[in-house]
Amino acid sequence: MAQAVDASKNLASDPRNREVVFPAGRDPQIGNLETPVNSSPVVKWFINNLPAYRQGLAPGRRGIEVGAAHGYLLFGPFAKLGPLRDTPNANLAGLLAAIGLVVVLTGALAIYTNSNPPKALSSVTVPNPPADFSSKEGWNNFTSAFLIGGIGGAVVAYFVTVNLGLIQGLFG
Repeated sequence: MAQAVDASKNLASDPRNREVVFPAGRDPQIGNLETPVNSSPVVKWFINNLPAYRQGLAPGRRGIEVGAAHGYLLFGPFAKLGPLRDTPNANLAGLLAAIGLVVVLTGALAIYTNSNPPKALSSVTVPNPPADFSSKEGWNNFTSAFLIGGIGGAVVAYFVTVNLGLIQGLFG
């Protein structure tokens, strides 16, 4: 424990760190740090273009985009690495497992929504978080759209996998 405290003192007192790590907005009372990673233009651009933080999107559109990405990406590990991976029904099992996990994630979002989440705070990376995440109605719209997008993404991944030979025949 004493070594960890000594290491943090050395880190804070190291003059090289003072050249690249600053308090957010140069105000130490904020309690956030600007580092080369979270304040770089590339990282800011990437984070602010994710559906959760992109300006001008309705909560439903945000939920569909985030859900579709999750459903699409969850299908593969269940179908190709799951316990039924070497059976003829592996893809169907992967689809059902991905849909099941999307339903569980939607339940977790619904519980979070009903716990009166705090207002979204600005940070170094996301200076203007969407107002949708500051109201219960916005979270409810996001959650219901997440379910629709998640199931849709899993179904699309299933159909692409099942029809992969046909798709390769069209382009190859």
